[in-house]
Amino acid sequence: MDLVRTATGAGVTTLTLDNPGNRNALSTALLRRMLDALAASAADPDSRVVVLSHTGPVFCSGVDLKETAAARPGDKLPAEMLADVLAALWEFPKPVVARIGGPARAGGLGLIGAADIAVCARSATFAFTEVRLGVIPAVISSTVLPRLAPRAAAELYLTGDVFDGTRAAEVGLVTAAVAEEDLDAAVAAYCASLIRGGPLALAGTKQLLRRTRSESIRTDLADLAQRSAGYFKSAEGREGVAASRERRDPDWVR
Repeated sequence: MDLVRTATGAGVTTLTLDNPGNRNALSTALLRRMLDALAASAADPDSRVVVLSHTGPVFCSGVDLKETAAARPGDKLPAEMLADVLAALWEFPKPVVARIGGPARAGGLGLIGAADIAVCARSATFAFTEVRLGVIPAVISSTVLPRLAPRAAAELYLTGDVFDGTRAAEVGLVTAAVAEEDLDAAVAAYCASLIRGGPLALAGTKQLLRRTRSESIRTDLADLAQRSAGYFKSAEGREGVAASRERRDPDWVR
């Protein structure tokens, strides 16, 4: 079993969680496959956007509790390896779109938070179930808390209650919630927009979204001005400006 299937076409690489019999739980084997697939996509110039999807009715049930319970002292737990995957997704140099067609729980919400854009079916359900297991949502907080409204984070973390796709969009966990039959079209529309961006500009914009601001506005603006000038002077920037002036697609749009 591959656990994570990979397919690339028209600039989009789809990484599909493919262990529906285990509700796409995050085992160390599955997480290792995700790391390998992300590394391969990062190195592939034909891969411009990554879509994180799933087989079966469940997007992801969280870390593999059966493997966790069976772990021996010294074993690396799935939750620990999840930290490596979340870092890889957060720092990934290409846009990542999460496609959520079914329930997501606990660690699965960390994957959603790490994606740049997340689209779910309105019927999909979500829950931070950790407190009901006597544990805390520690690792996923690195990617989830920057997305969630603070009051919603407190409510949902502390209660462990289930909420639907509409609420997920309202509190910032996902970008959009759509009818189930419109999910694939919505994801495709985002991908079509993303691949029109310059590859280096997309990577630089992702860094911009995650940068820490300087306490001084002048220091901050000096850094931003330097970044801006560097992209305008780059080969990609010159091509983009020329294409705009000549009313044609730039060379990275095929």
